[in-house]
Order: sequence, then structure tokens, then C-alpha cells
Amino acid sequence: MSVRRVMGIETELGITSTQVTAQGQPVSPMVLSGQVVRAYAAGAGPEAAMWTGAGWDYADETPLRDARGYEMARALAHVSQLTDLEDPTIATSVLSNGARFYVDHAHPEYSSPEVTSPREAVRYDRAGELVARLAVETLGEDGREVRLYKNNVDGKGASYGTHENFLVPRTVPFDRLAQQLIPFLVARPVIAGAGRVGIGQASERPGFQLSQRADYLEAEVGLETTLRRPIVNTRDEPHATPHVHRRLHVIVGDATMADVTTLLAVGSLSGVLRVVETHPELVPDVRLADPVGAAHTISHDPTLRATVPTADGRTLSGIDLLEAYLEAVEQAAGSGHEAWPGDEDTMEVLTRWRGVLDALRRDPAQAVEQVEWVAKLSLLERFRERASVGWDDPRLAAMDIQWHDLDPARGLAQKLRAAGRLERLVPDDTIATAVTQPPEDTRAWFRGECVRRFGTDVRAASWDSVVMVDDRGRLRRVRVPEPTHATRERVEALLARHTRTASLLTELASEDV
Repeated sequence: MSVRRVMGIETELGITSTQVTAQGQPVSPMVLSGQVVRAYAAGAGPEAAMWTGAGWDYADETPLRDARGYEMARALAHVSQLTDLEDPTIATSVLSNGARFYVDHAHPEYSSPEVTSPREAVRYDRAGELVARLAVETLGEDGREVRLYKNNVDGKGASYGTHENFLVPRTVPFDRLAQQLIPFLVARPVIAGAGRVGIGQASERPGFQLSQRADYLEAEVGLETTLRRPIVNTRDEPHATPHVHRRLHVIVGDATMADVTTLLAVGSLSGVLRVVETHPELVPDVRLADPVGAAHTISHDPTLRATVPTADGRTLSGIDLLEAYLEAVEQAAGSGHEAWPGDEDTMEVLTRWRGVLDALRRDPAQAVEQVEWVAKLSLLERFRERASVGWDDPRLAAMDIQWHDLDPARGLAQKLRAAGRLERLVPDDTIATAVTQPPEDTRAWFRGECVRRFGTDVRAASWDSVVMVDDRGRLRRVRVPEPTHATRERVEALLARHTRTASLLTELASEDV
């Protein structure tokens, strides 16, 4: 039993600017987002980014295939679901760290490379912040001011996503996977929420809540990601050998600035998934009477005292639900640290999860350096006390947005990090390394190193392919279907033998690496 698995985080960033068109109108978010992505490719240097235009390889994209066993007709799909359409006007960059940086729904999006541990997920998520900051700095050198925010709501009704991805075995029935995960995902903001000023999608009521995304959940299970958002997303797009793997695409989480919060978000879910996969009998029977309503109720109560009804008539708090799942993971893993010899990732996640839950039960303020919503609430409450204002004061909403500003001179979370008031798990030097160097134990190493070594000879890429030019100028698609193949250990010697993709392609015995 381990929390280690192939995983990654993708985050759409909020964007604003004072730029105007020649006609004096604000520059559109789509144009601004394109500026950001192109600026990173221009400013990062030839070994850090590949500017590919529309060079994303869409061959294996299946955004309308549903894990429940069918595929939605394209004529019935909302345009936001058609993520497999090639558009030459959309800025796309594949980075030397194996990530993708591109424009998605009028937002710059950083999709991290595949990693195999929660702590590495934190590191490469933080690397995305540096990528975005470098892009903004490059634009600033040309006099184009842009601000980026790692959040999920604009406070006026719009929400944009932070999605987590986990590789799970295809053998696990999806219906069971979904039903056993729903109560956990409903309660997870207690330990993984970023906090938000305002209640309701458009902040119709004053107040503070745990999660940025909870009010936008409207269904238990579904294929959509921007309309009628579900707790469990059913997109069946594995980006891996399809008969072996499934990719769980999690859309309910918040973009987080606190290292421990990010670690707990991905680490706790990975642990629960392992129990569902290997010890389903241990999963607690805490089915909720109204999961969507429960998600709202738990998020709306920062005192953590609110309870929600289960299908069998009990009432449980968010902490109760999380503790039930934690006990199942602990039981599956065995009791005590000696049960995880050599698996420091599992030890770290379970120890952190238990410690944070215990602190929250005693007094949420005791988790102020670990849990992001607690840290944000503490800061806002101090302001409310000094200014003698209620939650309807517009300055609080402005501070909420400023919390997520990626500019270290302005961002409130960035300042707390620098002051040591948000616990750091990954040092700055390792984050800087992750900006340009890919993880060594997944196929991201092959993808990133091809970008770094071969530059424009690499014409496109996807999570499971790299498209290169052969000796006749033709495009060859090299498939990398297994996420833990094409690692540094497996292919470093192969790449070292070549300076051009043409000779590399000649040596490759097949299209799969």
C-alpha cells in the first residue's frame, strides 16, 4: 500500500491587464493569455521551452469518451468539451521539464509533467508558478503589463479549473470507484481548500468558505468540466495504454499556494484510491444522502461543526468523513511507520494527514501554517478586526484575489511563504531546477529531453507521443504509451548517441519507446 503513483496537476490561471487595443478597448483574455505563453517561450531560452504554435499532438485525445461505457455525440457537446480540435491560433508550448504551457478557455494553463509522488507533484506545481512569473517579467520588459492569479474564481460568477490527474488500473470498475470516492471528495476541502470570500457562485451572500470550487458543483457524476460540473468527472481519456490504465480526471480541487495543502490534496486522494483499488472492503460506508448539497454545506462552515446526512440516516462532519477514510488508509498500510519501510512518501502523507486532522479538531487555528484556507481566514479576520468591517466589505474580496497573485511583491500568500508563515516543503533551488529539468522516473523525461536536445526538430508532442522530423523531412510520431517507460534510466544512453532527430528515429526499432 503506497501513495506513490503516476499523477499531475494542471492549473488555469486568472489573468488581468491594463492593456488596451488601438480603439481603447481592453485586450481580450484570449489575446493576453497568448501573449503570456509566447513570452515564456521567448524569454526562457532554447533549452527551456519549445514554441510549437498549434503543435500539440491530438491523435489520442478522446474528450467525449465516457468512462460509463459510451461516447457523447460531438453535435451534443458544448464547445468547451472539444479539447481535441487543432487551432493554429492557440498558443501552445511544450517545456523542457516535460510540462505543457498553453491557452485553455482564455486562460494560460500550466499542465505539470507526470510525477510519481505527492512531494514531486508539489515541486512541479510550484515550478509552474515560476514559469508564469518569468512570462510576466518578459512581457514587462516590452511594457506590456499582465497580472496572473493562481486561483479558481473571479468573485463575479466565473470559475476556472485546477485539475488533478491520477493513473488508476482499468480493472477497477468505474461505478465503484466513483461511489466510493464521492464522500471523500466532498469533505477533502477541510484539509485541501484554498478558502474564498463570498457564498454562492456570484458571491451573492457575504461570508467565507473553505473551497473555491464547491459552489460550482452541480452534479454527482458527469462528463462536463465547465457546465453542470460534477464531483466525479467521467472523461475516459487515459493518455496511456487504454486497456491497462484509466486516468482519473479530478476537477473539484482548488489551486493552492500552501505546500502542505497541495501535498495533502494529492497525497490523501492517492491513498484513498489505493484502498479502493486493493482493499475495497475497507472503504467506509459513508454514502451521502445529498452529495452536492453536502459539498456546499461543508465548504460554507469554517467552524467545521456543520454536519451532513448520510444515506443510512447518520450525520457526520467533514472531519468525521476524512477521519473515516484516513483510518481505512492507515489500516490498509498497516499500523505504525515501520509498516512503510523505505516509502517515505506514504509515511509523510499519512503523518501529515493525521496531524492536520487532529489540529483541526482541537482548533482550526492550530493548522494555520499548513492548511491554506485557515491561513487566509486568519489574515482576513485580523483585517476585519482592525477595520471593524463585515464580510461584505469589498476590501476583503480584493484581498482574496491578492492572496493568489503570483507577483511576489504583491501576492499575500507569496509574502507569507517568504516570511515562514506558510510551511515550505520544497526549497527554492529544487523548484528552480524543476522549471527546466523533467522528472527522471516517468516518460516526461523523454519528452522534456527531446525538447531540450533537439529544439525545432521536435514539431509536436502530447502526453503519450513526440512528433519529430526524419532524414527526409517527414514527420514521425514516436509513441510513449506507458507513463513509467522512457525514463532517464531507460533512454538516456539512447538520446546521448544522437544530435538530430533523424538519426534517433533511424535507431528506434519501433514507434513505441
